Amino acid sequence: MARCEEGYLCEVCGREVEAITESDLYLAFVLGELDAAELPRRRERHIRCNAERAQYIVDPDFSPVNYDSPFGKQHLDVEFVRAEEQRITAGWRRLQAIPSLGIPLEEYPL
Repeated sequence: MARCEEGYLCEVCGREVEAITESDLYLAFVLGELDAAELPRRRERHIRCNAERAQYIVDPDFSPVNYDSPFGKQHLDVEFVRAEEQRITAGWRRLQAIPSLGIPLEEYPL
């Protein structure tokens, strides 16, 4: 658990996840991969520190992430990759918009 003055620390790089727009945890929530009740129980990390998910974000405002692994998208089925790119990019765009939407937590997910 992070000390209050530190905020939420990334379990991968150890640096602070400074904004919700950088949060892999909240991206998973927006994508419907976990319940709101799980948010305080899960470890945090930057989106870019989760290359397995970040590789699917395709947006001019997000520098591409190469995931050099057998599970890198270059090794996967083209249709699966296309669907994941659409789904995860939509979630990432939603996450980027959340700070300006003024909506309650339960309205974050797509």
